[in-house]
Amino acid sequence: MPRVKSNVVRLKRKKQVMKAARGYYGARSKLWGPAKESVERAWRYAYRDRRNRKRDFRRLWITRINAAAHLCGMNYSTFMNGLHLAGVEVDRKMLADLAVHDHAAFTLLADKAKAALA
Repeated sequence: MPRVKSNVVRLKRKKQVMKAARGYYGARSKLWGPAKESVERAWRYAYRDRRNRKRDFRRLWITRINAAAHLCGMNYSTFMNGLHLAGVEVDRKMLADLAVHDHAAFTLLADKAKAALA
C-alpha cells in the first residue's frame, strides 16, 4: 500500500483556520501555531456562549418584568403566578417587550393577574 499525504484535506483545513484568524493581532494572524490556538479557543468560547446567550436573555427579561411589576405594585413571582392563574400565555420575551415599550398594556396584564389572585 503506498503512503498517502493528506495534502488536499490538510491544506483546506489550514486555509479555513487562517481565514478565521484574519484580524487577529501579530503572529496570531500570520503563523500557523498561534493562529490555530487562537481560533480553536475562539470556537470554544463561541460554542459555550451560544448556550449562555439564552440564559442571559432570560435573566434580562425577568429583570425587566420584575421592574415593571413593581411599578404596578407586585413582584415578579406573584405577577407570573397571577398570569398563570388567569390563563394568560405570554412568554417572558413578549412581557419584557411590553414592559419597556407599552406600559399601558403591561398594566392591563398586571390588573388581570391581580384579579386572578384575588
